[in-house]
Amino acid sequence: MNEFNIGSYNIGSNNKPFIIAEMSGNHNQSLERAMEIVQAAATAGAHAIKLQTYTADTMTMPSSKGMFAITDEQSLWKGKNLYELYEEAHTPWEWHEPLFAKAKELGILAFSSPFDETAVDFLESLHVPAYKIASFENTDWALLKKVAATGKPVIMSTGLATLADIDESVRILRSNGCQDLILLKCTSTYPASPENSNLKTIPYLKEIFQCQVGLSDHTLGIGASVAAVALGATVIEKHFTLSRAEGGVDSAFSLEPKELADLVTETGRAFFALGKVQTGIQEAEQKSLRFKRSLYVVKDIQKGALFTKENLRAIRPGDGLAPKYAEHFWGKPAKENIQAGTALSWDLL
Repeated sequence: MNEFNIGSYNIGSNNKPFIIAEMSGNHNQSLERAMEIVQAAATAGAHAIKLQTYTADTMTMPSSKGMFAITDEQSLWKGKNLYELYEEAHTPWEWHEPLFAKAKELGILAFSSPFDETAVDFLESLHVPAYKIASFENTDWALLKKVAATGKPVIMSTGLATLADIDESVRILRSNGCQDLILLKCTSTYPASPENSNLKTIPYLKEIFQCQVGLSDHTLGIGASVAAVALGATVIEKHFTLSRAEGGVDSAFSLEPKELADLVTETGRAFFALGKVQTGIQEAEQKSLRFKRSLYVVKDIQKGALFTKENLRAIRPGDGLAPKYAEHFWGKPAKENIQAGTALSWDLL
């Protein structure tokens, strides 16, 4: 699969996974808190901080009729209507420039998910290095065409979409200028459970669409993300907050700073552990060979006495003959007197 750069980071199977900290609405409408989230993400080792660019008006309309009202008993946002949720969760557009500047100062990338075409125009004015398409927007062809036309890398979540939907959207992106594409396996429940994460989809999507695939992870903890890297994920996106206890629209399924640092560390370890197909003894193992079992005389043997299971055993260390040769000695006479503790060799037979 083609590797490419987002900003200064090379994304691909030959590099550690690209870790995106998703701020979403966890700033709780405080620019100071938003700045602290960017700082904490950088300190934890994330490669990028991601915003969401919309307003309540570009997302929906003020109404509590029908499906505008959030009535699901399991929803984190029950009791609000959609307009109220997005009013609370949106990141003011005037915050984007100082937040992007803060990220640049700290040496991490900053980009965003646009939710309509006006947001793309705005983000282009800020020279973002890439675009993220959220699951809820992954069938909005007008938005996809607008983003693809920028020619910048696109990361698209695949939640709430059939395979046919994804195929159509990928075709729209590629036919309108998108050359660098990453799909993210995503389960659009908040939080998601390990049972409905279905990470085996990652290599499946990679094979079908011939592009890089990652994970937009809404589960609690980092286990799913580490597993995703083992399955070939090159990008991991996790929602991020300073403290779940302090609340926020997405805080319940967001990582805290220590957890984000653990995510960076453990996905990096998972990547390095993948390595390559390797059989035989590695150079790094050579010093350990001495501790393998080998054949040793464990009781004094007089010349002409027979080797037996009592005086010849496979023990550590490993400088005698391999244990598989023991049967060649049992019942045969010793060539000379042999002291206990002697590593067995052919010339003793």
